[in-house]
Amino acid sequence: MSRQCQLTGIKVRYGSSISHAHNRTQRRFLPNLQKKRIWVQELNRFVTVKLSAKALKTIAKNGTSELAKMVINKEIHAR
Repeated sequence: MSRQCQLTGIKVRYGSSISHAHNRTQRRFLPNLQKKRIWVQELNRFVTVKLSAKALKTIAKNGTSELAKMVINKEIHAR
């Protein structure tokens, strides 16, 4: 499974590390992903998803309705 948030689609980003001598080398910026088991009230079951920390905060604030829509549309594989 790739390093990508299943809800927001945040992926790995690429950039440069710049040393004091201004030498540039390629590096990767990894998203803050968490694998969580979340209770979805609308489906009356648990769903295991890989989400970014920002997506987890959004779910905590707005609820799991968007997550339920994605499971119903088969965009997220629910176990």
